[in-house]
Amino acid sequence: MSDKLIIEGKNKMEGVIDVRGSKNAATPIIAATLLTSSPCILDNIPLVNDVQRMIDIIRKMGAEVDFLEKRKIKITAKNIDPKKMDFSLINKMRSSILLIGPLVARCGAFKIPQPGGCIIGSRPIDVHLNALKKMGVQIEEFGLKKNGSKSSDVYHFKTKKGLRGKEIVLDEFSVTATENILMAATLTKGKTVIKIAAAEPHVYDLAVFLKKMGADIKGEGTNTIEIKGKEELCGAEHTITPDYMEAGTFILLSLAVKGNIRIENVPTKQLSLLLSKLKSFGGKLKVEKNAVTTTPGKDLCIRKVQTMPYPGIPTDLQSPLGVLSTQAKGLTLIHDTLYEGRLKYLEELNKMGAEIVICDPHRAIINGPTRLHGVSLDPLDLRSGAALIIAGLIAEGTTVIKDISQADRGYEEIDKRLCKIGAKIKRIKNT
Repeated sequence: MSDKLIIEGKNKMEGVIDVRGSKNAATPIIAATLLTSSPCILDNIPLVNDVQRMIDIIRKMGAEVDFLEKRKIKITAKNIDPKKMDFSLINKMRSSILLIGPLVARCGAFKIPQPGGCIIGSRPIDVHLNALKKMGVQIEEFGLKKNGSKSSDVYHFKTKKGLRGKEIVLDEFSVTATENILMAATLTKGKTVIKIAAAEPHVYDLAVFLKKMGADIKGEGTNTIEIKGKEELCGAEHTITPDYMEAGTFILLSLAVKGNIRIENVPTKQLSLLLSKLKSFGGKLKVEKNAVTTTPGKDLCIRKVQTMPYPGIPTDLQSPLGVLSTQAKGLTLIHDTLYEGRLKYLEELNKMGAEIVICDPHRAIINGPTRLHGVSLDPLDLRSGAALIIAGLIAEGTTVIKDISQADRGYEEIDKRLCKIGAKIKRIKNT
């Protein structure tokens, strides 16, 4: 069982909170260190569960990982053996899929189970598999039996003649598929072109790190990326980009609680559309180069929230926006175009007194403003975990988040950090 949070709502919140390193950038960059036997040094590592699990996975395969400072690590992946991979850790996190690109490029043959992660709908890895097959990878899928019954899928990757550079047109703007092909292509013969590539800031940060390692990459941050393969890569030092998802979450939280809060270390350029939208909704924001300050204002008016690939409104901020919409005037349409399970948290908000109609797996209508009251809640994924914390902060009475492990995957000590700016949150440790 996981820890739970007890939240006392309706407390005045003010002060300063800083944004930590990006979890979504750290996990692929840690995976990318497997592309070289030379040491790599990574700074601004967020101390969250998903990052620790990725570190544990590569350690068990033979990588040496040393913490030089609290958030600074040195990784030396000189001797890697995929046969030592811990399948139980892979099954706990979706981002473990990012090991495929580096391992297929460096090791040639290995087995890996279907990754685990959030319950937000169907997330097949066909986009990854189809692209790798074009590059010369043979892939077999079979069932892993446990106690006489099939428990999960396992993929066997192998290359006989090495990877070949190809033009890859992805079936969708898949972040992890873009990252996997990007990493694999750095050690591939010839030139690889990725079209319909994801352009998210964490994809760009991975490309910056790979270029420091000696990779030949052009077009990072756009929807077409070109990679000329090298025979080997070297070690490099890199500072992980700040987490624009965490920054966006804290900004939305600040508006929801109507706090006088300054959020520092914000990559404001990565949040241009969100910040513009929030101002048009009536949010009182002061935007600086690397900081955003919110001040109490009148009720917001949010007509529509539609998620899109970067630089659009990210799906990972849809649930905090949904909570904020319960406090806005009138009807708000929430349209999440990507995952059919992203709206399940709205059922939890209805338990708190929200007026929400879920139209279909991708759309819902929220009527506000409504007074929320504290109840016991079940988060289903990382981002809804953070969203329900926000709901607890604005609700009357006591809210219980029964399983905080999801939020712990992506937000470092979120309860302690929020308490420093006025929240009343108590963590009950699992015993």
